[in-house]
Amino acid sequence: MRISGITIPDDKQLTYALTAVFGIGMSRSKDILSELSIEHTAKPTELSTEQENSIREKIEAFTIEGELKRETASNIKRLKDIESYRGSRHTKRLPVRGQRSKTNARTLKGAKKTMGSGRRKLEKT
Repeated sequence: MRISGITIPDDKQLTYALTAVFGIGMSRSKDILSELSIEHTAKPTELSTEQENSIREKIEAFTIEGELKRETASNIKRLKDIESYRGSRHTKRLPVRGQRSKTNARTLKGAKKTMGSGRRKLEKT
């Protein structure tokens, strides 16, 4: 089963498999399946063609995949352009939402660079 160019994994339950689409999380996945009265534990291979099409229509009604990524990128660009505090944090690749940055900001800042011993290695001549 494919939705918006994304292949839904056949070996997972529908609730988890639908989260492969960017913009569909667990709660939205459960809501979609509940609205369409489809079993949450069913696998994509067990669905009929009508059920697949109804799921596809429901999901494509939301902002998903490339469109959502473009929207997010444009929101961040807007923050940078108006030179807001949050925009400056994005520019400096630091945490945006008030987390401490003296320690524990490794995801954004990258791996820690340490000095080493300070001794230079002797060159062979």
